[in-house]
Amino acid sequence: MRCLFCVLLFAIASGLPAQEPQPQQGTVLFSRDQASAAAKTAAPAEKEPAVAVTDVERNSLTFTAYDLDAHLTPAQAGLAVHARLTVRNSGARPLTRLVFQVSSSLHWQSFGLEASSGISQLSFIEHTIDTDLDHTGKASEAVVALAEPLAPGASLSLSAFYAGDVKQSANRLERIGAPDDKAALADWDRISPELTALRGFGDVLWYPVASAPVFLGDGAKLFQTVGKSRLAQAGATVRLRLAVAYVGDPPDAAYFCGRREQLTVVSENKNLPVVDSPGIATAEFAARALGFRPLSLFVTDRPATVTDDTLIGAVTDHYDALPNYAAAAAKVAPLLKDWLGAEPLTMLNIIDQAGQPFEDDALLVAPVRAATPGALAPALVHSLGHIWFRSSQQWLDEGVPEFMALLWLEQTQGRDAAIAQLQSKANALALAEPVVKDDSTAVGQSLVDATSEVYYRTKAAAVLWMLRSIVGDAALKQALQTYRRAGKDDEDPEAFERVLEASAHRDLRWFFNDWVYRDRGLPDLVIADVTPRLLQTAAKGTSWLVSVDVRNNGYAAAEVPVTVRSGDLTMTQRLRIAGQSDASTRILFPSTPQEVIVNDGSVPEVTASSHTKQIVAR
Repeated sequence: MRCLFCVLLFAIASGLPAQEPQPQQGTVLFSRDQASAAAKTAAPAEKEPAVAVTDVERNSLTFTAYDLDAHLTPAQAGLAVHARLTVRNSGARPLTRLVFQVSSSLHWQSFGLEASSGISQLSFIEHTIDTDLDHTGKASEAVVALAEPLAPGASLSLSAFYAGDVKQSANRLERIGAPDDKAALADWDRISPELTALRGFGDVLWYPVASAPVFLGDGAKLFQTVGKSRLAQAGATVRLRLAVAYVGDPPDAAYFCGRREQLTVVSENKNLPVVDSPGIATAEFAARALGFRPLSLFVTDRPATVTDDTLIGAVTDHYDALPNYAAAAAKVAPLLKDWLGAEPLTMLNIIDQAGQPFEDDALLVAPVRAATPGALAPALVHSLGHIWFRSSQQWLDEGVPEFMALLWLEQTQGRDAAIAQLQSKANALALAEPVVKDDSTAVGQSLVDATSEVYYRTKAAAVLWMLRSIVGDAALKQALQTYRRAGKDDEDPEAFERVLEASAHRDLRWFFNDWVYRDRGLPDLVIADVTPRLLQTAAKGTSWLVSVDVRNNGYAAAEVPVTVRSGDLTMTQRLRIAGQSDASTRILFPSTPQEVIVNDGSVPEVTASSHTKQIVAR
């Protein structure tokens, strides 16, 4: 997933450039009568302007299962959903009521408590709240009364109905001063006959959520809320049964949480001309763990065009651009095959959509435009990386494609360019990392629990680059290719360490403890002392023994290159420095040394990621 809000705000700041169906007859594929009699006869919500709700109540629910029956009527931008939900009280106090939100353009109709004896009606109050988690800048909030309190750690299952429409809206951006045209390129979610695009939590609340209001102008709070929600509900199971009403040509395919399913078409009157013929197109997405993502849903109106190499399938009118996309993929594929395996796991699906990009696993929603293969290749590396490598560990799922992008830069522009890119992104990481005052006060984000892109992408790519330096290309390639077939072992946060240790024949626990399992900040290295000593040997001529002492004032251990240089002549050794420690190395140098360089930028640090000290040889 791309950084939705970072991209959204970047667009604003940079100024970068959206017939009525006839009544349908036939088989019922979606009905509000699917619930019990108690639920289906539920009284409408009480009409009150507001009810006092605390943010503690809003933030106390974690969804552990979504089972959705969704009915789309694109001609009216309509959405009706029967949602079966399992929620857990993840707060510290019993809950006497539950609080849910959907987009302000949708409205709650009923709630029922599911039990073995059936569904019992629950009363609720609906009101509107301000929040930028939805593109309208508001949400319809339901406050649902419980007959008995829900204890901390306890769960219950609910049945809920809600309906309304989802039209494109950029209200949240316009109210903070974004120009209409720029805002529309960022907030493009809608239901329409040409494209249904629903990105989910943080863009459009088309499914039930539970969250305190957050706003774009409140620093990074909105981004943090999105990340924390994804992490908290990564283990939830999600299932979707989708029905799309149409008149004329049927829609082609649906994409749910990055997965693609072909729609099955049921025409209701085959005797009418196609242009007038109504029908229903359906798809079912079996229950699966959600992972670190929102629930996204896209429905396209035409078949994808598949490139000859079958790496890319694109839903677009810009057919003339696709040969260059295929050529760009052909450029990148050898690198991915070399590092990740001979064949991709799936195909990259691209939906042509003007505006800011969105990515979910093997789905990329972005503008498709004419460009040279050389210009397209750098942008496609990350997305193609997702079709070669998947992991339920978010730092690997996003970090490996980001690492592939660095390798592509190294391959095409040289190591210095890749290191410069790594350092540039590490600057943002250094700002995000906490200041660690002692061994027990690290309060950042471990990679296994990261919710911010600067960790699960930027830091993760840096970690893989460092591991490459420590174990070598061959061992890391073997580990990545073995791990992508890990299956259920992938659920274990320590599985990748074991696979890499087996291929490298090295103990790497010291590294994973400081860089993956915990966040101990960044190293802070200083060249404490350099002592050159002249060695006289009659047979081999003059040489120098250079002793280099390095101090690590940070708490994260680091293994860095230490290089002695004289003109174009260099000698390098690697040195590991534990946190809050000193370490030294001695390098035998065959000429008069001129300088010592510690860290070449490949290990991110608190400030500078490279240190140089001139040598005065006597």
